[in-house]
Amino acid sequence: MRTTRLLFVVALLFLGLGSQALAENLIASPETCLECHEDVISADEFAASVHGPNGCVACHIELTALDLHMEGELMPAPVKCVRCHKKETAEHYASVHKLNEIECASCHSEIHSQQPWKGDKRIASAKCSECHDDAYEQYQGSVHGKAVEAGSMDSAACIDCHNLHDIKEIGDPNDRETRAFHTDVCLKCHADEELMEKSGVTHMAVETYLNSYHGKNFELGYPELVAGCADCHTSHSILPHDDPKSSLNPENLIARCGQCHENSSAQFVKFYSHGNMHDNEKYPILYYTYVAMTGLLLGTFAVFWIHTLLWLFRGFVENREKKRALIAGHHHVIPDAHKIYRRFSRVHIFLHLLVITSFLLLSLTGIPLKFAVQPWAHAMMDFYGGASVAAALHRVGAMITGVYFGCALFMSAKFLFKDLQSPADFVRRLFGPESLCPNLRDIQDVTNMVRWFLFLGPKPTFERWTYWEKFDFIAVFWGMFAIGGSGLMLWFPEFFGSFLPGWVFNVATIIHSDEALLATGFIFTVHFFNTHGRPEKFPMDFVIFNGELPKEEFIEERGDQWKRYEEAGVLEDYVKEKPSGIPYDFFIKGFGFLAVFTGCALLFLMIYAFVTSGFH
Repeated sequence: MRTTRLLFVVALLFLGLGSQALAENLIASPETCLECHEDVISADEFAASVHGPNGCVACHIELTALDLHMEGELMPAPVKCVRCHKKETAEHYASVHKLNEIECASCHSEIHSQQPWKGDKRIASAKCSECHDDAYEQYQGSVHGKAVEAGSMDSAACIDCHNLHDIKEIGDPNDRETRAFHTDVCLKCHADEELMEKSGVTHMAVETYLNSYHGKNFELGYPELVAGCADCHTSHSILPHDDPKSSLNPENLIARCGQCHENSSAQFVKFYSHGNMHDNEKYPILYYTYVAMTGLLLGTFAVFWIHTLLWLFRGFVENREKKRALIAGHHHVIPDAHKIYRRFSRVHIFLHLLVITSFLLLSLTGIPLKFAVQPWAHAMMDFYGGASVAAALHRVGAMITGVYFGCALFMSAKFLFKDLQSPADFVRRLFGPESLCPNLRDIQDVTNMVRWFLFLGPKPTFERWTYWEKFDFIAVFWGMFAIGGSGLMLWFPEFFGSFLPGWVFNVATIIHSDEALLATGFIFTVHFFNTHGRPEKFPMDFVIFNGELPKEEFIEERGDQWKRYEEAGVLEDYVKEKPSGIPYDFFIKGFGFLAVFTGCALLFLMIYAFVTSGFH
């Protein structure tokens, strides 16, 4: 039969009775080719394949003359799949397979009998197993592999993580791109809430990871510094935590965490890797910590922002009243109104400079981590030189905080106990007018201030310390306990994890994050207004920078302190004969303006983050 057909074709060509088109059509016919190549595949099998409708010369395009081919003078070149499969070829061209000379036919070996692929991941994974048998064996025993084998095409297979054709090279395990890959591929599926719900898997894994210290550094673009998904769950052998072979089995956790935390312990591994502070059933401690911190944050802001708005309005009214009084000629002239008195010593000024420096350093390096999803956070981290540099700077700020807090404790102890005569003397010092400890007078001051806000009474005068200044001072102690204590735990987790259960780090993270948000929000709004932004001080009060207080301002704002000093005959002890020099003023005021500007810029970024991405 084959000989008859070939003789017929040759006869047509020889006699010129058939056209060139007819000859080419016969050559393109699979039946024609299979007369000689029947050992490759049968005509029926080829016709049923995905390439069957195309014919042989659709791929072997060089075969334009049958006689030359039969004589061995015209042989087909390697098939170029790119003619039809441009997208796939482009992806493959940039893949690690192409770099290792693995071509299309290496995977698509049954090219002549290739059947349409209907998305069955089992077929694709089986093909991968031909070369990657070790990884495939681990995958087959995993939760993903078992689900796919059971027919769930929603579960992850090789192609979901490594792609079909655009297969990237897995480089150095510590390389940034490789580290990112080992987390990105997991987030792709596990961030799909609908898919996770359909598969009976918690959809909170991604959210809780991205809200963690590890996840935030990953979001900022520094996955090489923190643990990613595969570091804990492994790449292929992902098993239920109750499986003895699972990396997350309680018996294996210490070793797994020990990859990064060398001194891991049984207590340390009680950390909730995916603890959800919104779930009061599974994580009640985290939930109630979050509720308490949120209540503290909202309550503090509500009280002080209302206080600020009332003061802002009343201050504008007061300024207008003063202007009208000046126009009418009713201004009360104080003799030597511009005489300078000392309110703060050099030690006070120095300590406040430390407070400003440390607070801004902590804010500049902490806020980008808090709002890691924001593009500006990425830009700030890159500007610092990376998350590791920012972390080092953050700890420098923490150490400066420890220095000024230690000085504050020493000065407080000296004030309370030096030359102490009796218990009664201690009480007088603790609740006296020179003390920053709240007392009954502060209740009266708050009442009088609110009455003034509401136009129900005159503007009150104060003693050496106002109630809002005392609040700022007391807040330092609370802040050191909350932010400092939690920060210290997060700085040295292995040490604290040796005797405390790991979930305390979840609690510490919530407290540290929310208390830092409270501190920055309070300082950049309430404190800035109370000291610099109120109408009678705007744009800035420099008393904390130079320690100088004019007599007129002294009497108007702290009249009760003035009277007490006057009655005690000590006013002259506080006279400052020589104001600060110009170079000092220039430097210190420039620093003050820069600090306020920086704080306002950070406040703007925080507000922008809340508006665009919500609270995290």
